[in-house]
Amino acid sequence: MTLQSPSAFERKSEDDDANDIVTKALGDMTETFNKRLSDIEAKADTSKLADRLDKLEAKSNRPQGGEQKADMGEERKAFGHYLRLGNATPADELKTLTVSSDPQGGYLAPAEMSGEFIRDLVEFSPVRTVASVRQTGAPSVIYPTRTGITNARWKGEAQPAQESEPGFGQAEVDVKELATFVDISNNLLADSAGQAEAEVRLALAEDFGQKEGVAFLSGDGVIQPEGILTKTGIAETNNGHATDLKADALIALMYALPATYRNRGAWAMNGTTLAALRTLKGGDGNYLWQPSYQAGQPETVLGRPVVEMVDMPDIASGAFPILYGDWSGYRIVDRVGLSVLVNPYIRATEGITRIHATRRVGGRVLQTAKFRKLKMSA
Repeated sequence: MTLQSPSAFERKSEDDDANDIVTKALGDMTETFNKRLSDIEAKADTSKLADRLDKLEAKSNRPQGGEQKADMGEERKAFGHYLRLGNATPADELKTLTVSSDPQGGYLAPAEMSGEFIRDLVEFSPVRTVASVRQTGAPSVIYPTRTGITNARWKGEAQPAQESEPGFGQAEVDVKELATFVDISNNLLADSAGQAEAEVRLALAEDFGQKEGVAFLSGDGVIQPEGILTKTGIAETNNGHATDLKADALIALMYALPATYRNRGAWAMNGTTLAALRTLKGGDGNYLWQPSYQAGQPETVLGRPVVEMVDMPDIASGAFPILYGDWSGYRIVDRVGLSVLVNPYIRATEGITRIHATRRVGGRVLQTAKFRKLKMSA
């Protein structure tokens, strides 16, 4: 017997019967489920469940929702706020983080290292602003000098000329060394974010500027640069009184210099002497001191500028409180600028960094005739 495939009509009838069976089964299951659910709702009180679900839904909609742990105390709660908000932590949350007690939170509130350093004013004499400054790569500089001129003579007709020659010499400016070192804690260097090292460098620069300013005026010329006030051969003008400045003495001092030097000269004195000098008047009743009427221009005494130098002596018996001259006659020679070397190794086991500073500079009066100083009477 031969099997034949069912026709399309027969296949359609079979599919319809299957769908009817599935539909009837689903309908029966749904009816049974609804009946059981109705029985459960009728027997159970769902009001408490609904209330609980409403509360959970409302809580989940709040910011930072979620159930807090029941065992979280005030300390843990305050600590969490501190980590998230820092100094913005509400006051009521800081009540358990007392700064005075390290175990209770003092470790979390360390002292702040301010970026502003409180420093005292450092004054020094600005000799560099008026003197002649040169650079060198040698330990000393020799300057040829001419100590005299030729000796020409008048002669008659057919008379022979006389031989003469100028005098020559040399002046040597030796380079001196100024040095120191500073030990600073590595903790301070780290905690100050670089500000401590910057302040040390600034302090070194101010210290070296102050020390060389003193040396340029009163250095011994041995291990220090030669000072103008200690240089032998600079002429003096006597004031005529031990403590009171005399206007006539200042005029005499200024005009004792040759006109070429006088017309390029400047006064040097400290603030105390300048205050006393401002009260002096000339024979015409006008003050010797005159203010500056233009920005950037110095005040003047007898028409010449005044440079205030804090390291000049005060007015006293036998002192030299005022100096006048052409400051190009003083030569400053720089061999090495301020050199700073940071050495973190020499005391590394102690947590110390050593900062070395060196300055090599020389100074000398090359022409004494360009200066004159006022001497108070003994």
